Amino acid sequence: MNDKQHRKPVPRRRKMGKQNIKGSVKGKQSPMSQEDDIIRLNRFIAAAGICSRREADELIQAGLVSVNGKIVTELGTKVKKQDDIRYNGERIKSEKSVYLLLNKPKDFITTVKDPHAPRNVMALVKNACTERIYPVGRLDRNTTGVLLFTNDGEMTKTLTHPSYKKKKVYHVTLDKAVSSTDFKKILEGFELDDGFIQADALSYTEPNDRKNIGLEIHSGRNKIVRRIFEHLGYRVRKLDRVYFAGLTKKGLTRGHWRFLTEKEISILKMGAYQ
Repeated sequence: MNDKQHRKPVPRRRKMGKQNIKGSVKGKQSPMSQEDDIIRLNRFIAAAGICSRREADELIQAGLVSVNGKIVTELGTKVKKQDDIRYNGERIKSEKSVYLLLNKPKDFITTVKDPHAPRNVMALVKNACTERIYPVGRLDRNTTGVLLFTNDGEMTKTLTHPSYKKKKVYHVTLDKAVSSTDFKKILEGFELDDGFIQADALSYTEPNDRKNIGLEIHSGRNKIVRRIFEHLGYRVRKLDRVYFAGLTKKGLTRGHWRFLTEKEISILKMGAYQ
């Protein structure tokens, strides 16, 4: 869905089916198009993975950025990639943008604060590239599935900020069958401690197995899927994210990664996904 469209979700039952996770191993990086030698300063900062362009403007106005030894506070300033550009006195290295997809396994934490912690997702992608990449958003330790990594600060903000409400689809395995009453409640929505929540679509992934649910949701609230079912008295045994921002883990074995294709990168940059 286009970000500019505002359409109230209509509760509906939609068949989602199972996602194929068997197949390929680590992929090869797609060639990236070269950027112009002269670019805006805020774009240079965002491309280095420090923050978004808007946040870079704030750093510039605050006098925290220098170009070739001089503090720059004027917005719209253009620089060359070979210039000595520094933030808080440390030189910013111009990096090419990298986009990588991991099929996250269970029992791995999603953090960059302690990249050397045992069973950290950063360890799974440490040899993927020389650029400093980081996960877009978080999946808790026990949640598996689609996890995007990049050094594109502006795209990260677009994909994770609550106001953008990007579509996510989960395969949920529960400790007991979901009743018709609770199925309806999830579609119609109800109040949690931090506000109203409603699924955009819901389905049983197997006709005769009501413990396995496919759930589509746009909310980015913390552990929202687990909280929905726990609120109704269910225990989530498995939680697998099968879709995020137009990306799926189809053909990607658990614990393996691949670089996005040029087509996937273009779709992400244009926001041409739900």
